[in-house]
Amino acid sequence: MSAPSLTPRAAATNSVWPQLEPLLPQVSKPIQYVGGELGAVTKDWDAAAVRWALMYPDAYEVGLPNQGVQILYEVLNELPDTLAERTYAVWPDLENLMRTHGVPQFTVDAHRSVRNFDVFGLSFSTELGYTNMLTAIDLAGIPLLAADRTDADPVIVAGGHAAFNPEPIADFIDAAVLGDGEEAVLEITAIVREWKAEGSPGGRDELLLRLARTESVYVPRFYDVDYLPDGRIQRVVPNRADVPFRVHKRTTMDLDAWPYPKKPLVPLAETVHERYAVEIFRGCTRGCRFCQAGMITRPVRERSITTVGQMVREGLEFSGFSEVGLLSLSSADHSEIGDMCSGLAQQYEGTNVSLSLPSTRVDAFNIDLAQELSRNGRRTGLTFAPEGGSERIRKVINKMVSKEDLIRTVVTAYSNGWRQVKLYFMCGLPTETDEDVLEIAEMAHEVIRAGRAATGSKDIRCTVSIGGFVPKPHTPFQWAAMERPEVIDHRLKILKQAINSDRSLGRAIGYRYHDGEPSLIEGLLSRGDRRVGSVIRKVWENGGRFDGWSEHFSYQRWVDAAAETLPAFGVDLDWYTTRQREELEVLPWDHLDSGLDKDWLWQDWQDSVSEFEQDDCRWTPCFDCGVCPSMDTEIQIGPTGKKLLPLTPLGGNGMKVPASDHSA
Repeated sequence: MSAPSLTPRAAATNSVWPQLEPLLPQVSKPIQYVGGELGAVTKDWDAAAVRWALMYPDAYEVGLPNQGVQILYEVLNELPDTLAERTYAVWPDLENLMRTHGVPQFTVDAHRSVRNFDVFGLSFSTELGYTNMLTAIDLAGIPLLAADRTDADPVIVAGGHAAFNPEPIADFIDAAVLGDGEEAVLEITAIVREWKAEGSPGGRDELLLRLARTESVYVPRFYDVDYLPDGRIQRVVPNRADVPFRVHKRTTMDLDAWPYPKKPLVPLAETVHERYAVEIFRGCTRGCRFCQAGMITRPVRERSITTVGQMVREGLEFSGFSEVGLLSLSSADHSEIGDMCSGLAQQYEGTNVSLSLPSTRVDAFNIDLAQELSRNGRRTGLTFAPEGGSERIRKVINKMVSKEDLIRTVVTAYSNGWRQVKLYFMCGLPTETDEDVLEIAEMAHEVIRAGRAATGSKDIRCTVSIGGFVPKPHTPFQWAAMERPEVIDHRLKILKQAINSDRSLGRAIGYRYHDGEPSLIEGLLSRGDRRVGSVIRKVWENGGRFDGWSEHFSYQRWVDAAAETLPAFGVDLDWYTTRQREELEVLPWDHLDSGLDKDWLWQDWQDSVSEFEQDDCRWTPCFDCGVCPSMDTEIQIGPTGKKLLPLTPLGGNGMKVPASDHSA
């Protein structure tokens, strides 16, 4: 593909806006490319020693609310000699015009060419964003392959959960950061700053070597992969003596020291989330075997109730948002969630501010939480995730929730004024049968019956949402075989029939699902090795864009690309997806250390097959997963003994605000 013509880095202060602006009336949603949002930062290019372009590789409406990118954007821009700007994936209509008119991939803050920055950082929460990354690299005029880049090109760094196995994109990135980014980006910035101040000795290779020596930045070019005749990996080893054999994840231990975002971005165009989001804790010890996020973010680190209160106050005052999202993998598990919700509800009672817990476990939701979340009369959506339809499959995945727990929880919500709840399940789980899936319909029917009985109303609804299971690295299911798409689709079909078998109940139940095809491709990318890079590139060359969007995703395009490229390596699509791995097989990410002991993960996989439930180690003795010793820490839990109260009189904006002394 032809990349746009570019100005030299010396002319980097030049904005591409004069070339871009005439194109915007010709595209959909042009406002997303304009920038200038409340919270946006534009700094003097010449005053900056280090310059970052940050990207969440999806459309503006998905990328702007991304919490990780917002935090790094703010952390970096607080440094006096560092500049960070944002870029997002452009829709195909603008991409075509940019190629025609020679406009490069640009930032929305000052509309500078991405190629002119020192570091191009991309945050991946899903592997289906890889084709968008290639579009951005190519539009920027940067060589697709890391091996072809020169000192004139930015260092491309991948982060986010997908970076825990960056091997499928190893040919396209220069480096990957595992784990938390707050301190990592500061360390990378310091290394780049020093290298540039010294006159860039040794060029690009020396800079990458300095990053690799930190032992927390993975540089693929410094590692070679050897394969066995049957296609499995024999070993992954450094190809030079001064880089580590294993790369370790970064963990930010004191969340109170990083109260970001302080000045959240307020979008100009409609986005998927429009709220002030506070991460109330990081990590999870529930041990759901399918959940990569819960495994790789260990140990648990809570943000104190007083810091949360301060962040909410300042974030709302700055942004004007009317919803506060208390985020974590399982928000109701915070040791002071009751006091936190009651304190916030009391502070903002009588205002238009509402609270939401976007991630709520069935067995952690109770009447007190329900009352606090609905105190001001506004009820945000409630989603509960039993994940598996039958008790048996919930034992397999270690989701310790009974049908009775679910019914009791949903009745609590209905009785407190909610009229609709969403229930999330997965299809294609290890050992799953048709019968396991059909129990989802039975559970949904019971939810409606119980809700009608408790409220005396037929105005009760629930939505059953089904996602496809994808085995992820660094989880007990990293060895598991995937189900074929036709099996998933069969189960989804019979489930819909079962839900609608009782018309009185079925019409009160919404049904949403993702078919099996995108999940299989996500599985290819999730557990792939470097050979999968050829598939990604072929898909992109054949027009692959926005693969996370159903209207743009083409399963056949991925199947064809895999069939065209993988046989040269002696493997195929099934080899990466529907094949079960063996215990001693070298996995593509074994040299990337998430802190979890591989033997412990294997034993938990065996426990899963035996339908053995593992307790939450936050409240029980240690199970030796390996994280706490490797992190030299202990699980952090409250309570602090402090409250959000007492309150001062109403502030100038009509809201009650907490006093500066947060003590009880």
